[in-house]
Order: sequence, then C-alpha cells, then structure tokens
Amino acid sequence: MATAFRDVTSADAARQAVENYLAANQRKSLLRFITCGSVDDGKSTLIGRLLYDSKLLFEDQLAALQSESKTAGTQDGGLDFALLVDGLGAEREQGITIDVAYRFFATARRKFIVADTPGHEQYTRNMVTGASTADLAVILIDARKGVLIQTRRHSYLVNLLGIRRIVLAINKMDLVGYDEGHFNEIVENYRRFAREAGIEAFVAIPMSGLKGDNITAASEAMPWYQGPTLLEHLETVPLAATREAAPFRMAVQWVNRPNSSFRGYAGRIASGTVRPGDVVSVLPSGQTARIERIVTFDGDLSQANQGQSVAVTLDRELDCSRGDVIVSAAERPALAGGLSAMVVWMSDEPLATGRSYWLKIGARTLSASVDHVDHVVNVSSMEKGDGRPLALNDIGHCAIRLDRPVPALSYSESRVLGGFILIDKISHATVAAGMVDGFTEPGRRKDHADAENRILWVAGPANAARTAFAAKAQRRLEALGRSSFVLDEAVLRSSLSSDLGEGDAARAENVRRAREVAKLMASAGVHVLVALDVTPAEAFPGRRIDDSDMGQERTDQWVI
Repeated sequence: MATAFRDVTSADAARQAVENYLAANQRKSLLRFITCGSVDDGKSTLIGRLLYDSKLLFEDQLAALQSESKTAGTQDGGLDFALLVDGLGAEREQGITIDVAYRFFATARRKFIVADTPGHEQYTRNMVTGASTADLAVILIDARKGVLIQTRRHSYLVNLLGIRRIVLAINKMDLVGYDEGHFNEIVENYRRFAREAGIEAFVAIPMSGLKGDNITAASEAMPWYQGPTLLEHLETVPLAATREAAPFRMAVQWVNRPNSSFRGYAGRIASGTVRPGDVVSVLPSGQTARIERIVTFDGDLSQANQGQSVAVTLDRELDCSRGDVIVSAAERPALAGGLSAMVVWMSDEPLATGRSYWLKIGARTLSASVDHVDHVVNVSSMEKGDGRPLALNDIGHCAIRLDRPVPALSYSESRVLGGFILIDKISHATVAAGMVDGFTEPGRRKDHADAENRILWVAGPANAARTAFAAKAQRRLEALGRSSFVLDEAVLRSSLSSDLGEGDAARAENVRRAREVAKLMASAGVHVLVALDVTPAEAFPGRRIDDSDMGQERTDQWVI
C-alpha cells in the first residue's frame, strides 16, 4: 500500500514565500496618475503598451486582445493596445476615449493606479474627475500636431487641481522620423505656455506608444535622448510627503451607533495626526471634547494619520453629525459664510448667477448660489476676461454665497476639504467643480453693487404692462431657483403707502419708500421687481426697464 507523505519543509517554505511577497507588496508606495491631452494623442495606446511591455497582462487578457485586435482594432491585424483600456462600445466605434478608465498594476518598485481620461473637449468634465485624486499627470502631445488648445486646457486644469508632477509625453515620434529638433521645438513651445499658466516644472520624454520607444526600455531610434523612460520615471518620482505636522482635520461621513454603549464618528483623516487624549473641536458648532478611542476593524489604534479611515469616540456626548468636521482644538479654522473659488463648469446648461444649487464640500451638502463671476480664463492666451455666466468647459473665478457656514479651508490646504462640486437641484447632475481660494465671514453681506444688481425697476406709464412683465420675470426667476418679490402699486398702496394721498409729493414719497424697501430686500438676497412709473433719477439704485424692453422675448435677458 502506497503512503503519501507531505513535504512539510517545502510547504512551509512556499507559504512563507507567499507571505513575504504579500508583505513586500503591501509596503510598496502607491502612485496615482492620469493620462490626458488632446483627441487621438495616443493616451489609451500608451497605457496598453505600458501594461504589455511590463508583462503585466494575464494570458486570457492577451488572448482577448489578440482576438479583438482582429475585429475591432485599428492596426491592420496587429495588436491594438488601446483596446486594453477603451471598454465602451462607443469608444471602440469612434476610436476615442469617452469615460475615465482606471487600471491597477504593480512593478517590483511601486504600485500604480492609472486613469485614462478623455481628450475630447466635450468630455473635459470626465478628465477633471480623473485628475481630482491623482498625484502625477502624463500630458500627451502628438508630435505631428504640437501643443493644441486642449493640451493647454488640460495642463491648466492639472495645475489648478494641485498636481505638481507633470510628464510631457511627446508621442508618435516615429511619425516625424524621431527628429530631435522637432522634439525640442515642441518642448520649448510648451515651456512658454507653462510659464504663463504657472506650471513650475515638467519632465519631457520623446516616445512612441505604438512602437514602444522609451516606454519601458530606452529607444535605439533616439540615441540623442539620455533621460529616463516613462516607467523608470514613474517608479522613481518622489511622492508628496504626508504632512504629519499639519493640523488634524476629519470630515464625519457616518455616525456609527450599533448599540447604546457606543457612538463612533467615522471618516477618513484629511490631514494631520490624532491620538487618544487629543482635544478636538466639532465644526460648525464649535463644541470641544477629547478623543477617547480610535477604532478600526482590526482594533484600536494609538495613533492615526492622514489617509486612514477610522472611527473616533469622544469623552462626552455632543451634537456631531454627518458633514461636520472634527479638527484640532488648538488649530481650529474660522468659519466662512461665503467662498471665492476657481470653478470649472461641466454642464451644457450655462451657470445662472443667483440660482440655488447643492454644494457638496467634504461630507456636507448645503445650498449655495453664485453671486457673480469675477473673470473667465482664456486657456489659449491665459488672459482673464470679463465676468460672464460660465458655459460648458469654461474656467472662471466666482463668488459663492452659502446658506450655512463651513470651515474656512482652502484647496491649497486640503484637496479633500477645500474642493467642492455644484449639483443641479432639479436634475441632480453635477454641473461644476471648484477649488476654494478665499472666504467671507458668516453674516457678512456682499457689497452694495451686488445688492443693486438684484433690483429691477420696471418703468412705463401703463400699470398693466408693468405688472405683467414683472410677473413673467418673477416666474423666470423662480424657475432658476431664485427668491423674488414683485413690488407694484397695488402692494404698496395696500400696505406700506396706504397713508399716502394723491399728488406729486405723495407720489415721490411712494417711490422713496419703494426704493428703501427694495434695497433692504436685495441686501437679504431677494430679487426685487419694482413695477412703478418712475424717472431714471427716482429709480436709483438697480437696473431699469422701459416700455421698449418689455417684450416676452426680452424677459430672459433682464433676469439672467
């Protein structure tokens, strides 16, 4: 009878080898990066080639790539590396990237999460989504086309979103004969733009995603280039150091209350370090307590750092709910009732100043409205144009009013708590992303000019025409989510001016009262439609509409 003996030594050695491998992989640093640029610059092909040359594809993936390249590929039967990333049917039909595709891979030195972002202007919103969590950006340029408008837009956005590590990948060098002079000319053109855009540094690499030049191995066709390959640079680029000395900040995502004896406030630490015994404040209420425990699935911690997801318990019960921010009591930020921010508009419907949107910042969602647009950036010339309602893909600086205070944390201090999105209250679509750079104190009203812009004087001798136009304008304002009020003769004579008689003196006093009431209501954020027959001098402040402007087709022009 045969007896099977287990080789204990080899089994234990194999188990230990696997454990050692997993432990070593766990200790590797993680780099998140994106690829961006203009349409058809070769972003998807570059990522596919990177995975292929790094031997990071499984056999079934390689077999699927070979099969799909014959039917859906664009390389005449050769491997179409873009198919490894472009998964949507529409992407394969059109040969462009539409959605953001994320891929995870690892080498002996580092782990990576790469986001392949769309190049088409129509999908710039998707590029912003991919860049919001990235540490590095690979900006591709087609060597045949040079620096294009979308290259400039993506580069400006990358810098605006706080990404300071930039690789300028001059792709398709095989199509320009691997010419060094052509490469240097593109780099110099980009360097001039980078200075205007505030981009401090970048690393330029000539490459060919299709041929594999300077992707994972140095190109024999470009001996004049002595710098690192793309993979070498990705493996060795320094990561941003965790700011352990930064003040502790954590947005509460969930109040964990499994039973009557435990109440934990769960969230991811946005910055700093926390330990049991630390004194913290809960914002916006300002209540103070001490950290009692730091709880995780694997047990309590003696210290938690930036990036860790934990639940903290406090030494006393206080009002703290989702959206509140727990901060170090010794370095508590002020509260802001309004924000100034760079805003990237991502909706087909233009921005309506004064309209109420949902603003999501950290874990808190609140009502907000854009008071005014200070300027709009021209990404071609980097000039700051006049303020106007933002349209799709516009980038502008805006003043935003909030319905409740939030901690005054800028985007430069915290990408987590200083960045926000605007959401349409009706469609629930995300319409904009913003980066906070300034604040106003709670309760502080905007300047006098902003209040005046909310007063609309509807003049003209015909009472009915004035009131009809004001009613149409009010309906339009309500559709835009703005508070409004019609102040006409009937309202005034039935209440505020009921004591006035007839004659020029009574008429002048009626207009004076209407003017003061309109100013007070406008200062409170209400759009006031004053439907009175007044002279330009009497109507001050605000905007004036005369008889010729009262057509139905003119309503939108005056209320937007």
